[in-house]
Amino acid sequence: MEADISFIGLFLQASLLVKLVMLTLLGLSIVSWAVIIQRRKLLTAAKTNALKFEDKFWSGVDLNKLYQELSARQDSNTGLEALFVSGFKEYARLNKLNGRVPEAVMDGSYRAMRVSLSRELEKLESNLPLLATIGSTSPYIGLFGTVWGIMNSFIALGAVENATLAMVAPGIAEALIATAMGLFAAIPAVIAYNRFSTQVEKIEMSYANFMEEFSSILHRQAYSEKEQA
Repeated sequence: MEADISFIGLFLQASLLVKLVMLTLLGLSIVSWAVIIQRRKLLTAAKTNALKFEDKFWSGVDLNKLYQELSARQDSNTGLEALFVSGFKEYARLNKLNGRVPEAVMDGSYRAMRVSLSRELEKLESNLPLLATIGSTSPYIGLFGTVWGIMNSFIALGAVENATLAMVAPGIAEALIATAMGLFAAIPAVIAYNRFSTQVEKIEMSYANFMEEFSSILHRQAYSEKEQA
């Protein structure tokens, strides 16, 4: 009876360990794609929200009104909105306590924005190490399954006097499927990790630029209020 060389057939004919390797790689692939889809949505939303907030911020809107508007829905503030709220809140608080010391006001406001920036970057980078892990380990997991499958095939052939290609091919094919599945899981994960890491760096740069520009505005405002006092 001829061996079934379809994917399902080769999977069913594989040894238990090779089957476990294949199922593990399938699970890693599913997890990888779930993370890819979720990260893509999050990063796209982060870029869109940043552009919208910058347009509103530089439109000449009164900063006090903008702060009051965002503070009313503080739990839903993300990205630049969170940086602005934390920075302006600390600026207003310290300005009442140290109104005649602009340097102290600016240092406190900048530190508050740095903390908020770290929290936002932590959200953006979440699960990226998982993609890197899947991308780096999946080929080795698949290779382990391949080596094990080929080893078993040759051990079985050693007990046969007349080995033919038809006897060797199915065992090698089912073993090589493990390597193919490892690459199938690893390649999208590596590509997505590199792409998302680049996007996070660009978003971080835009956040940092906003912090510097906003700090300059607060700096001028702090010294202006000091002169008027």
